[in-house]
Amino acid sequence: MRTTRILVLAAALAVALTACSGGDGDSDVLSGEKVSTTADYNPQPREALADGGTLTTVLSGALYEQLNPMHADMNSGVVELARWNTPQLQSMSPEGEVTWDEDYVTEVTDELVDGNREVTFTINDEAAFNDGTPIDWRAFEARWEVSNGQDEAYSVYTTEGYADITSVEAGEDDKQAVVTYDGPGIFWKSQFDTVLHPDVADPETFNIAFVKDLHNEWGAGPYRVKDLSDSAVVYERNPEWWGDPGKLDERIFRFMEATAAINAFRNGEIDAVPASTKESLAQIESMDGIELRSATKTSSNMLQINPEAPLLKEVPTRQAIALGFDRETLAKVQFDGLNSDTAVSGSLTLYPFQDGYRDVYAAAGGGYDPDQAKILLDEAGWTVGEEGIREKDGERLELVWPITTDTATAKNVSLAAQQMMKRIGVDLVLDFRDSSELVATYDEREYDVLFGGWGTSAPDEGLVYFCSLFCSDNGGTSMENYEQLTPRAAEAVRLSDHDDVVDTFMDLEQQAFEQFDIVPLWNVPDIVAVKEGLANYGAGLFFRGRVQDIGWQES
Repeated sequence: MRTTRILVLAAALAVALTACSGGDGDSDVLSGEKVSTTADYNPQPREALADGGTLTTVLSGALYEQLNPMHADMNSGVVELARWNTPQLQSMSPEGEVTWDEDYVTEVTDELVDGNREVTFTINDEAAFNDGTPIDWRAFEARWEVSNGQDEAYSVYTTEGYADITSVEAGEDDKQAVVTYDGPGIFWKSQFDTVLHPDVADPETFNIAFVKDLHNEWGAGPYRVKDLSDSAVVYERNPEWWGDPGKLDERIFRFMEATAAINAFRNGEIDAVPASTKESLAQIESMDGIELRSATKTSSNMLQINPEAPLLKEVPTRQAIALGFDRETLAKVQFDGLNSDTAVSGSLTLYPFQDGYRDVYAAAGGGYDPDQAKILLDEAGWTVGEEGIREKDGERLELVWPITTDTATAKNVSLAAQQMMKRIGVDLVLDFRDSSELVATYDEREYDVLFGGWGTSAPDEGLVYFCSLFCSDNGGTSMENYEQLTPRAAEAVRLSDHDDVVDTFMDLEQQAFEQFDIVPLWNVPDIVAVKEGLANYGAGLFFRGRVQDIGWQES
């Protein structure tokens, strides 16, 4: 099974800024109001925007090597880059309602035929890739071919949903794609938010061609790549585009660490920056000509307790570690100075503001209980040794916690976690690593306890990609979860009633948490500092607008 890479933050408490943010909220971090679940992005019609200008923001760290957003080794930054030069068939409201972009598809219909979902996409006659290849049914077929799991030579980030498709065929003509599912295909809108140039539907091309390359010829949209280097990616208006032109002359992404990004914003070198830590807010709150836009981010922090680590193979030991973390206190440390709601979450599948949410972590026996943690460690044979650290068979209960960011908040959270572990007899070793080591740290399981993140870009993605987190055979979870949950998750997605699907996945998540290899923490606040006048860009929820409508208000 190929599955989505977890968006590991590894204690990176200031995450990479993306250009997908939300509605019209009025939360004000500095005035004392709480970060809101209402989105905040200065929505403006195209007519209110100037023609021209540049938008420069940052992506955390260095230029990622694999720039194919469908590849297993992609990350959230790669997905953000792809929004600016590849076909984007959908827009999304802050609440997650999908709108199909008529520049690409003029009509989308779906129906159940003998219990099987059949979706018909009628494609804009003008739609074409930059090399002149028509965007037609073959582009939908190519997306399906690389993602359906039938050819394991494709190193693809997910097969979820695509494996349930039985055919992609031409409809009335080549400009109509008919997609047929085996079963109800209840999450079909999550499969074709973009399509793929047919020339890329070859394993070698798919896996290798996008290494440090974005391939203008295979892209489409209002913008194309002007320059690609280790320090920045620059986009310019695309002369091959047939729809509304981009409002910006150039869109620039620079690569730098969180501290450098704040300094660049203060110096006027970039136009927006994440400001979701106390230290970052303190450095910019007195600046003139800026706005703080804030909302709840559709992502969560979590702890992963490595079930393959030699000292953590037994569930009772992992449960003891989990019960030793005071999540409420860690949240207060992380959000110190943000005036954010620090309530912990009991699910990574749904957010507390979504219908059907339940605190299934508590139901699985999770929470903060250091006394019970000590009992479990006693029963598992871990006796208290020198300096209060437990020992078993001559080995100290010493666990590695990697840190791959330079923020003070990350260090403070890690130090707090270290003290919590010491109280139950665990030596939590803080291992400072370069940010470039983050992916290898996760992929190679070079950790005992890892602070990470899990994000979704649509309301149902926590359900669609459930197995990417909880029952993946190549992720950070235990084989027990994989073997028990995989078949049940496959049955759940074949239910035709959405409420039943949600309820079933909540039950499955409770079962997953009983292995104590994943601990949900909290939903992340999204605070973005922007220069005044920036429109259709900011913080919040599920909003994903058209890139050609991002720009600067007329002065």
